[in-house]
Amino acid sequence: MAYLTFHSAGESHGCGCFAFVQGFPFGVPVGTAAIDRELARRQQGYGRGGRMKIETDKAEFLSGVRKGRTMGSPVVIAVRNKDSRLESAPELDCPRPGHADLAGHLKYDAPVRDILERASARETAARVACGALCRLLLKHFGIDVRSHVMAIGPVEVPGDFCPAFEDMVKADESQVRCLHKPSQKLMCEAIDQANAAGDTLGGVFEVVAQGVPIGLGDHTQWDRRLDGRIAQALMSIPAIKGVEVGPGFANARLRGSAVHDPITYAPVHAPTATGGFSRPSNHAGGLEGGITNGQPVVVRAAMKPISTLMTPLPSVNLHTGAPMAASVERSDCCAVPAAAVVAENFLVFMLAQALCEKFSGDSLQEKLLNYQVYREQISRVRRARPTEKAE
Repeated sequence: MAYLTFHSAGESHGCGCFAFVQGFPFGVPVGTAAIDRELARRQQGYGRGGRMKIETDKAEFLSGVRKGRTMGSPVVIAVRNKDSRLESAPELDCPRPGHADLAGHLKYDAPVRDILERASARETAARVACGALCRLLLKHFGIDVRSHVMAIGPVEVPGDFCPAFEDMVKADESQVRCLHKPSQKLMCEAIDQANAAGDTLGGVFEVVAQGVPIGLGDHTQWDRRLDGRIAQALMSIPAIKGVEVGPGFANARLRGSAVHDPITYAPVHAPTATGGFSRPSNHAGGLEGGITNGQPVVVRAAMKPISTLMTPLPSVNLHTGAPMAASVERSDCCAVPAAAVVAENFLVFMLAQALCEKFSGDSLQEKLLNYQVYREQISRVRRARPTEKAE
């Protein structure tokens, strides 16, 4: 069982979205301002729809926090909906291709509205709230996570464009969260063209975690490998259809000598998170054998175009079976910039979960002490260790 777990509750047009975080350590200073900041980032982005003009997401602690610090008990965060009309929302008779409408209707023998309310990406507000909470833990261990958009529709940044981690903080200054300035305008134009046609666009984004120590994750079982756990977490975000660690798909076309990262070592005079080991490259994306290797953790995700089209695709009426245009719900034309923020915060949670497993302890102080002991352990020079005689 994981030390740190997260579950969400709530519907798109219910009273709100709720994050339930269990196993969060005692004594972490927290406040709603840091969570509200991440929630606001999620609502931004060129191509967002009318819902973002209605909602102003704010976090409210319902449990687990007292006098500005966590209590070690479950933390529940509420993000209230202003547009709360769950009982009066109209039913949808024609399922939308690409959405959970038809599969959920047949699985549960339920109205489409009962399916789409939970399948909606509005649920990701709870994920961002959880991630924002976990950021307040990770900062005590020197770990930071950022993201940027690499492609929207047919427009993508040049293949050799590789922004520094320090520059990624500037992504929020762009309407499309893209750091390659010549591509920003072209992305906005592509969104405008799709919007005018009643269509939608997807894209690709990259999330990078800096300061991650060697040793998070485990190679001993398939479900303990951190790269697999991260991939599953990102694939669970609505509309995400592809995940790679580092340049995973590009690596598949190369020889091993061009892919694997050489290892270097320099003696250290104080405990570090990498023990003095480093790499001149990071083709592995910071993970080897399901374990972090001290390099930045780099993951990329591909988001399909949003399923609700203002010029709908052919569908069928669920009551009569007659061909009809798919139902239309209020939606976005493009949500790739927002999805990058969701993925960024959900990677924060996955790293926090792995960190809590590695450095067990009920309080922040205890985890920091365990972390310091581990840093000392991996930073010891072992070159002169005598060879033990085999039994």
